[in-house]
Amino acid sequence: MTLNRLFITFGATGLAPKAPGTVGSFAALVVGLLILQIIPMQTFFMLTLVITIIGIFEINKYEKLTNSHDDKSIVIDEVSGMWITLMFALPTVDIVNFPYAYETAVVASFGAFRLFDIWKPSLIGVIDRKVKGGLGVMGDDVLAGIAGGMLTVLLLRGLDMVL
Repeated sequence: MTLNRLFITFGATGLAPKAPGTVGSFAALVVGLLILQIIPMQTFFMLTLVITIIGIFEINKYEKLTNSHDDKSIVIDEVSGMWITLMFALPTVDIVNFPYAYETAVVASFGAFRLFDIWKPSLIGVIDRKVKGGLGVMGDDVLAGIAGGMLTVLLLRGLDMVL
């Protein structure tokens, strides 16, 4: 396995025989939470930005080499999207006051990101269908991450009001 393939499959999690996007998203969630135990959110933001940019170029290389587009084993886009969702959700935990807010944020982040990544409403779907190359592969997941993060924040704030 080449370094390119190892990177775009996020350590081979994208090679799962069933639901590689979900497996990659879950792996990204676990790794992201572990990383956030040792680095601050601002550094996590920069890491996500770097992985997103590198992902665009590495996906372009892979697609040129294999003459394919959006191979289902590519999950580095799920990593970026999942981490973006976490960047919205986890700081919100500090401003809400209900039991298990952190755990709720983690579970809701995963669910909300997967919802938008699979459903692909509006501009997310347009990017997925019309933008080619690494930018298209990464772009829809970046937007799904933003949408998932915003939905998670709304959910957390709503729960804070009723609980």
